[in-house]
Formats: sequence, C-alpha cells, structure tokens
Amino acid sequence: MQVTRQEPVRTSLKPSNHPYMSGPWTPLHEEVDVDELQVIEGEVPRDLDGIYLRNTENPVHQPLGRHHPFDGDAMIHQVSFRDGKVSYRNRFVRTHCFTAEQNAGRALWGGLMDPPGTSERPGFGAHGSLKDTASTDIVVHACVALATLYQCGEAWQLDPATLDNLGKAPWGPLDGVSAHPKVDEATGELMFFNYSKHAPYMHYGVVDRSGRLAHYVPIPLPGPRLPHDMAITPKWSILNDMPLFWDADLLERDVHAARIHDGIPTRFALIPRHGQPEDIRWFEAAPTYVLHWTNAYEDGDQVVLEGYFQDKPMPDPIEEAGEYSHMMAYVDEHSFQSRLHRWRFDLSTGECIEERLSDRIVEFGMINPAFAMKRHRYTWSTTSKPGWFLFNGYVRHDSETGDEQLFRLPEGVYASESPVIPKKDGAKEDDAWIVTFLIDENKGTSQCAVLDAGDIAAGPVCRLALPHKISSGVHATWVEHEQLEKDRAFRLEALAAA
Repeated sequence: MQVTRQEPVRTSLKPSNHPYMSGPWTPLHEEVDVDELQVIEGEVPRDLDGIYLRNTENPVHQPLGRHHPFDGDAMIHQVSFRDGKVSYRNRFVRTHCFTAEQNAGRALWGGLMDPPGTSERPGFGAHGSLKDTASTDIVVHACVALATLYQCGEAWQLDPATLDNLGKAPWGPLDGVSAHPKVDEATGELMFFNYSKHAPYMHYGVVDRSGRLAHYVPIPLPGPRLPHDMAITPKWSILNDMPLFWDADLLERDVHAARIHDGIPTRFALIPRHGQPEDIRWFEAAPTYVLHWTNAYEDGDQVVLEGYFQDKPMPDPIEEAGEYSHMMAYVDEHSFQSRLHRWRFDLSTGECIEERLSDRIVEFGMINPAFAMKRHRYTWSTTSKPGWFLFNGYVRHDSETGDEQLFRLPEGVYASESPVIPKKDGAKEDDAWIVTFLIDENKGTSQCAVLDAGDIAAGPVCRLALPHKISSGVHATWVEHEQLEKDRAFRLEALAAA
C-alpha cells in the first residue's frame, strides 16, 4: 500500500483523556492518498462502482473551554470503488474558520458546551457563537460534495472524486444551510432548510440541478427552534417544529440550553416542493424529538414519514460519567431512547396517525435509495454502545413482517453510518451492499468493510486496510460514478448553452 502524505496541518492540540478526544474519537490530523487499498479478507464485489464519503470530527486546536464531540473540525474520508479495486483519500474541509485558526495557530471559537464570551470572534449559524466546522453531514449534488453543520453553516463544497476544496456554496443564503439537505436524483434538485434566532425562524429552499437557488421561502414558527432533519416526497417537503428547543429565558442571556417544553405537541409542516408559506399543511403529533428520518412517500391521500421517535428527549445524566454526565447522555441513544416509528398524515382529514415499528433502540438508518420517496420494506439502522455515541452493529428491520436481522461487531470495534447500495443485477429490495468504515480499538487500526445487505448477520464479505486509524464521526453518503458522469455532462451542456 503506497501512501502519499499531504503537507501537515498546524495543530496545538495536547494529548487528552476526554472521552470524545481519545480512543475511537482520537483526532486524526494527517491527510493522505492511497491508490489501492490492500484486501485483508474476502473479495471486493466488482459491481460496486462509486464513492463512499464519511464526515468525521477531528479537533485540530486545544479547546478554549470544554469540548463536545460535535465541536471537531470536519475531515472527509473517501473510498472509491471501481473494477474490484479501491482507492482512499482524506481531507479536512477548509472552512473560513478552519483557515482562520490555521493562520492563528490556535483555537478562536468556543464549543457547544461553553458559556457566552468564550469565542474570540463572531460565530456562524443558528447558535451564533460557534465556528462553522461543516462536520455534521455530507451529500453529493450536481457533482459537488456538500459538507454542512447541524447549527447552520455556509455549506462547503468539495470535489467528491479528488476531495479538492471548492469553497462555500454560492447559493447559500444569509441564514446558512442546516445539515441534512435532501437530493432527488430523478429531478436533480436539492431541498434544504435553515433555522435561526430571528423571525420567521426557519426558511426552506430548493437548489436546481445546475446548482442555482431556484426557490427560497420563510416557514414561520412561534420562536427559535432546533430542527435537525427534513424529508421529501415527489410532491412534498416535510419540516418540523418540535417541543425540544432553547429555554427562552436563558436565551435572553445568550445561554443556549435546550429543554422539553411541556404541553407543546410535535408539529409537522408539509409544503409543496415549490410552494409558498400559505400552502403549508400543518399536522400535530405526540411530543418528542427526532434526529433523523429514514424515508417519506405518498400513499393515496396520505403522506407517510418514518424516523426515530425519542421516548426521552431530555435524558437523565449518566452519573458514572462524572463531569461529562450530561454530555454523554445527550449523545447516547440508550439514554434518549430512539426507536423506529411511522407517522401518517391524512391530507383529507388533517389527522396524524402514529405507529411504533420496533422496540429496539436504534438510529442512523438507511434504505435502498432505489426506494427513496416510495413505499419501502427494509430499513438498516445502527446499534450503539450503551452510554456512548459509537456504532457497534446493524439491524435490518422488515416493516412487512416485523422481523429483524442483527449484526454485532466484536467488543472494541466500531462502525460508521453506512449507505445501502443496490446490486447491479439485484431483483429484490435487499439485493444490495453496505459499505462502512471500522475502527478497531483492539488493534489500533481502521478498515473499510462491505456487507451483504440481504444477510448482514454473516458479517463482512470483504475488508480492506486503511493507512491510519480514523476518528469517529457522524454522517456518510454514496454516489455512483455513473451519476457523477451524468451530472458533469449536464453542467458542461448548461455552461455551453449559457
């Protein structure tokens, strides 16, 4: 395995025993290219022909105050599959904040857990004092990879094939772009939202296939909220207003402390894809908080939405974690108790019907993308290590039978969010592959692994050695080489026509 290393970044970080700056969350600072990864088990499926991208958290400088796992600088890891061979590279996302701290040689912004006044410079997005790390999500649209921050940042562009940094998205609005924009591969459109501390508190937009902001409208809310994800169908975009949001009295003192507001229901805003505020259909549901949706589709006069209902959005502290007791609870699925759930919005009656799909605690789910915005049968979710934000396996849930198939990693080995990739000759919904990164704390190594989505219990069909141990992180995506080629051809035609 021949490794080409890039010029080192400047770092002031000191060794730490912080639970989210050590072990599987130990920051990685080197950037490398590897033309071909070594296969250490099995055989790479030859019909895998695309790029897997994962966003990870890698703090570069010593924190000004307390550290939260979501404070880290964005590092994108990429593996590219073609003709049974796999290459690898990784790069930091060069946001304005990353560049400013590189120039200064130290941290300039405080973190999510820090009090007002910690940051030395004005912050970005909904929180107002955080740096724009772009370290939450990663999607590919119009042959550009977009890295985004959950607190609404500027949306940072990279070339998905080379990971060259391409600057901030030119279409990004003043209030930024939240993590979890959605791409409709059929139309080439990207739907996104943002949120802020000033009226109307939320906006919704559509970026067309050429990368132009084609639609942008307000979504009026009663006050500042903390939405995290959205969903789409061919006709509708689904936004939310949930009862977990900042305490208004503390917010007046610039203290960002989220709590559940008793007596307030969950509300869903269904807006036609290119609709106006007066076109919104509002639905009320049981109070909860939802981090991630898995799919949405239309079913006659109903719109169906699936995701992870939290039974305890304000979890009890994990006392044995000491000074980290609250932080550990709020990133632990077993503390906030997230379970697969279904909401049905009846457009004729205005009623919302809810249904629990599984009692198992899971999150970070994926479906076969060929069934996006359609009725689907299977959802592949991650399981997690109790008390931690670490994925230790997968569950395939069958919504027709309720059956679940489980794959659990060995103790000390942790996975990534994992896209489901249809097999080229697949006839069934679960004729697909799952691609993931593994962090093996027992050996101090990392790997890329492929599982058969139809038989996850069998474990990886192949594993490839990565050149270094990566840090854990949040979201991932997959894009086919064929899709990238189509998007590039479209953009060239559009430029020629212009």
